Amino acid sequence: MLIWLDTSVLNVAVTTLADPVRGLGATPAELEWVASAYTLVFAGTLFAGGALADRFGPRTTLLAGLALFGAASGAGAFAGSPAWLVVARAFMGAGSALLMPATLSVIVQSTPEEKRTRAIAIWSSSSGLGVAVGPVVGGALLSHFWWGSVFLVNVPIVALCLAGVVAVVPGLKGPGRRVLDLPGLSLSVLGLGGVVYAIIELGNGQSWYGPHVLLPLVVGGVLLTVFAAGQRRSPAPSLDLRLFRQPGFTAGSVVLLLAFMALAGHLFYAAFYLQGPRGLSPADAGTVMIAAAVGIVLGSQASPAVSRWLSARWTVAAGILATAATYVGYAWLDGRTPLWVIAALLWIQGFGMGLVGTPVTAVMMSGVPPQLAGAGSAVNSVTRQVGGTLGVAMAGSILSGVYRERMAHADLPGAARGLPPAAEEQARTSAEAARSLAGSLRLPELAAAADRAFLDAMYAATLSIAALALVGFAVSVVGLRVRTARPRDVPERPTRDEQVETA
Repeated sequence: MLIWLDTSVLNVAVTTLADPVRGLGATPAELEWVASAYTLVFAGTLFAGGALADRFGPRTTLLAGLALFGAASGAGAFAGSPAWLVVARAFMGAGSALLMPATLSVIVQSTPEEKRTRAIAIWSSSSGLGVAVGPVVGGALLSHFWWGSVFLVNVPIVALCLAGVVAVVPGLKGPGRRVLDLPGLSLSVLGLGGVVYAIIELGNGQSWYGPHVLLPLVVGGVLLTVFAAGQRRSPAPSLDLRLFRQPGFTAGSVVLLLAFMALAGHLFYAAFYLQGPRGLSPADAGTVMIAAAVGIVLGSQASPAVSRWLSARWTVAAGILATAATYVGYAWLDGRTPLWVIAALLWIQGFGMGLVGTPVTAVMMSGVPPQLAGAGSAVNSVTRQVGGTLGVAMAGSILSGVYRERMAHADLPGAARGLPPAAEEQARTSAEAARSLAGSLRLPELAAAADRAFLDAMYAATLSIAALALVGFAVSVVGLRVRTARPRDVPERPTRDEQVETA
């Protein structure tokens, strides 16, 4: 929950961070990197976190990740410049990459098989709860304290978690003689980092063929190809590619990728909608998002019983279909839609995602041998994070393109047409800038034009997101019908020492 709470809490703080008096006076590009640095390092080091959990044990990795995350949060809270905050967020991402695989590895190794699905359900619901509660916590803190409080709040939480891990989590061990694959870890970090960097820059409006997208995408792809080839020959791989021989593991990874692409893309434009055309404050918008948190928790807790009734395959399919319906529902929202309608859509969406996450994760991890639990959970986590980054990039590109096209043909009021070219260009490229100008110049017609253009852009984005969810529905129906092998069916790869002894 701590990881995902921190991911979402920043959404309500960006306006304050941009303020030169109350915040850091960060530019839009700097704000993007404050958010992106965390995502980039988090996704790029998750495979390394999984391998380290397998090598040194999940308990040790948990303690190291918590310490790094807490120290970086404290440093970020007192950042004196946007650049300092970007660096702190990057280290927070590295700490999260150590935490995420280790948490699921602890569950897989310490929970009896008959209780594992329920334990994974609690794990899934806690992450969803963090995503939805983050904006509420951030809004409340910013109402009473300075901007750094949204990062400083992590420090006491981390202290409690450290005490809890020491007191409760057993001293589980990884395979003691496993050799750490340093070349493989380096290739995975650099390769994933390049791909995620390209995705982030694409979401920032860069061209597919520009050096900021094409070059890191190609380099990252080549490094990941070399990484995959090396894993086949490594006696101690950080990613055991035999996991993907199981249809359930592969299909589950694709379903998670598409589901989180759709979810992250939806939350991106939903935040702008609630605080833009709908006119809510950040705190009020976060309060509305509690409906999604409740839905995720209830869906995650209900998914084991639903899976026993329908099977994992049809539970996942039903959940994704429900989320797709809510995405389509956003195509009928406007600035006067009752809040209960929005809350109902968010609740259904959250419940659907709760139904998806638990059985998909259970299917994927059921075939992973205990000694590779960290690597298997890293694939699970990387899929979610990369899917989320892709979804934001996709939704952001559609929102920006359609908004600009609509505003280019909008009949702006006369006073707005008389603005300096730079100001008019800002109004035609950013709905937030247009509303700010409308407020300072007392031009409600300009704000109304920006809202109409944004709603058209949101409709295009939400229908595209719904299409992604429907593809995930098809993959779940076709790909999850084959039962995944049990851990005992997957032969254990001998370590290097065992190969020497055999020779």
